[in-house]
Amino acid sequence: MLRWVALILIALLVALQFKLWSDAGGMREVDTLRAAVKKQTDENQRLQQRNQALAADVTDLKSGEQAVEARARAELGLVKPGETFYQVVEGPASAASSTAAPAGSGTP
Repeated sequence: MLRWVALILIALLVALQFKLWSDAGGMREVDTLRAAVKKQTDENQRLQQRNQALAADVTDLKSGEQAVEARARAELGLVKPGETFYQVVEGPASAASSTAAPAGSGTP
């Protein structure tokens, strides 16, 4: 009789362990959910840092003219009255390399 009770308890333990590790809501699903939570937490932190940077930009643009002026100069190429604008234009790279080799060097 005691042997049958022990066998039933062992079988019940094995069945519960199987259910714990394999069925829906088991350890496999818990690990998957933990990974998804970790990924979402990382994404939230990245977006929070981005939002803080954008909020700092908004504050700068609202509070002073220097930020507005710097952005207008960089993005729109604006120049103040009385300033002189200089634009440096570099020649094509192929023209510079073809003039570097002497004409009588014998290489094609």
